[in-house]
Amino acid sequence: MTKVILSIKGMSCSACSSSLEKYLNKQEGILNATVNLVLAQASIEYEDTLNLEDLNRFVKEAGFESLGIYDPRKEEEKTTKNKIYLIIFSILALIILYISMAHMIGLPQITFLNMEKYPLNYTFTLLILTIPFIIYGLDIIKSGIKNALHKSPNMDTLVTIGVISSLAYSLFNTILIILGKTMYVEHLYFESVAIIIFFIKLGRFIDHNSKEKTKEALKELVQITPNKALIKVAGKEKEINIDEVKKGDILLCKPGMKIAVDGIITKGETHLDEAFITGESIPSKKGIDDKVVAGSINLDGYIEYKAQNIGRDSTISQIVRLVVEATNTKSPIQRLADKISYYFVPAIILIAILTFIGYLIFGFTFNEAIVSFVTVLVVACPCALGLATPLAIVVSEGTCAKNGLLVKTSEKLENAHKVEIIVFDKTGTLTYGNLKISKIYNYSEYQDKEIIRIVASIENNSSHPIANSFKEALKDNKDSLKEITDFKNLSGLGLTAKIGKNTYYVGNNKLFSKLNIKNDKEKDEIKLAKEGNSIVYLIENKQVIALIGVKDIVRDNAKDTILQLEKMGKEVIMLTGDNKQTAEIIADGLGIKKVIANVLPEEKAKIIKNLVDSGKKVMMVGDGINDAPSLVTANIGVSISGGTDIAADSSDVILLNDNLEKIITLISISKKTLRIIKQNLFWAFFYNTCMIPLAIGILKPFNIVMNPMSSALAMTFSSLTVVFNSLRLKNYKDK
Repeated sequence: MTKVILSIKGMSCSACSSSLEKYLNKQEGILNATVNLVLAQASIEYEDTLNLEDLNRFVKEAGFESLGIYDPRKEEEKTTKNKIYLIIFSILALIILYISMAHMIGLPQITFLNMEKYPLNYTFTLLILTIPFIIYGLDIIKSGIKNALHKSPNMDTLVTIGVISSLAYSLFNTILIILGKTMYVEHLYFESVAIIIFFIKLGRFIDHNSKEKTKEALKELVQITPNKALIKVAGKEKEINIDEVKKGDILLCKPGMKIAVDGIITKGETHLDEAFITGESIPSKKGIDDKVVAGSINLDGYIEYKAQNIGRDSTISQIVRLVVEATNTKSPIQRLADKISYYFVPAIILIAILTFIGYLIFGFTFNEAIVSFVTVLVVACPCALGLATPLAIVVSEGTCAKNGLLVKTSEKLENAHKVEIIVFDKTGTLTYGNLKISKIYNYSEYQDKEIIRIVASIENNSSHPIANSFKEALKDNKDSLKEITDFKNLSGLGLTAKIGKNTYYVGNNKLFSKLNIKNDKEKDEIKLAKEGNSIVYLIENKQVIALIGVKDIVRDNAKDTILQLEKMGKEVIMLTGDNKQTAEIIADGLGIKKVIANVLPEEKAKIIKNLVDSGKKVMMVGDGINDAPSLVTANIGVSISGGTDIAADSSDVILLNDNLEKIITLISISKKTLRIIKQNLFWAFFYNTCMIPLAIGILKPFNIVMNPMSSALAMTFSSLTVVFNSLRLKNYKDK
């Protein structure tokens, strides 16, 4: 099976995207196809029996054009041509409206264009001025006819029928005027043809620019990585294009520069601004063997790093791909809206025909019947209905990405705020997952930094997790190791070595029996043990100089996150394989009331399944690897990621940093997104519910009527309301 995202040209409304999606899914060899109107893309999963040429052919058969595989780096051509055309046709539109309507509103008429005195001049002037508008809107007319022939009528089809009907009727009356029947000058609708096309073009111009704003987060991601890189060749610096970088190359990064590709630092240390990927504003300290991500800004140090992930394998490329794929998935509410949109256009055509026939049956003139027919066609707006959900989803996905959240499907984004139970793994989720020094009881004249340096020097030859905690602390303090001699491993007790003339022992309380000395620090040891610490004694020449507590430290903001979730009415559970005593110490500190401990990974998945089967909406938050079975089992699986192992993650949502408060952000964005979608759908339905009866003429007895020009303006306003309402999601900020 292969998956590809194609860029599509020629879609103007939701009826287009629905018909293309339906056509693609009917083709043999295509497993699943989803079409995104906002991004103008088709996400297609297909069997190996097909190739890209087959997919392009299917798109063409459906009445659209494939522009090939979606490339986020390919900049769209920016031109002022459309703006210039709009200015020219705005002037022409004002001229046409003045000629045709000046007499209606008491403005002075152009003498030789007076419709009563010079009907032929009036008629031919309007006809000549209308021809450029027909040429201007030829793409709409072609699209409307093409989609009608493909049995997938869209908004262009409605406009085309309306324009052709008005034009044909006006041309017929023009012939009658030429033949001397000048009274038909009152029944010309050339201005309607011109103004309908003008308003549609104006609406699409504004709509296109507004839609582009919904993609800004994606564009920002694509533009994060630099175009050039500094490479080290034979000890010399050389600037090359980013595409020339190969895996294994040694690259340089100076203060103020951006990291060119994902890699590992081989020399130097610095602070990097990774806010674009983690949403975290605090710079991250990096040194030898630390990973760096393309696009990070080097704030203060000189580093050299080995290129690892380049091109499509880079973290940024993976993030862009995941965000794009998420916007190409469809939530339940969007599938419902699409289904309605698919049948909407044929229904409007039927209503317009019935309106035309009804007017003739009830004794209205042919002129009134044709005007109402065209008005109904033009006022109907499937765009607003079709854009209601995908626009909001595109903006929300981009907002999530900017806040360090990757949501893999729009359905999960829509439903995130509905979760009732949030289950947290302990190790690596609520805690950092690696031991850190939590407390030092210093009984000597040495500074704490010197205590750490002594222990780290002795522990340097050990790979035990406790030893690693001291090595990390030494690295953070920017200290170097001391020279040791006579190193020995004391099985079950600890380690011993000499530094200078002093003999040191590092280990547990069993050292006291070995050395035959009294332990007078038991009270401090008990305190540390009650706090969940592993105990490390440092003894110098049989004298206790330090007692150190080492434990898995709770993540920053974990306690605040739990508190906020409970305030939101969510039930919080800790689920861990650790022993109950250790788990409860952590849970008490965080304010978690329910703890399930001593469970294996497969047992975790069963517990999650039982919660889901009870009818509750469950979110599982884990480390993404050990918790994979439970993440998949939950309604929504959330994993913590350093931001560099995204592709292999099995969760629905990835936190690109260690800040658990982003779960609150996810829930808040989800809630706001659904609210915006509902507002959009309400406006779309409300608009059509009001405007279609008005276009039919239900309020005609009260002299409240619509004409084709006002209906075109109303339709444009409807679509723009949905666009601007969706753009409000861009302004989301963490509280």
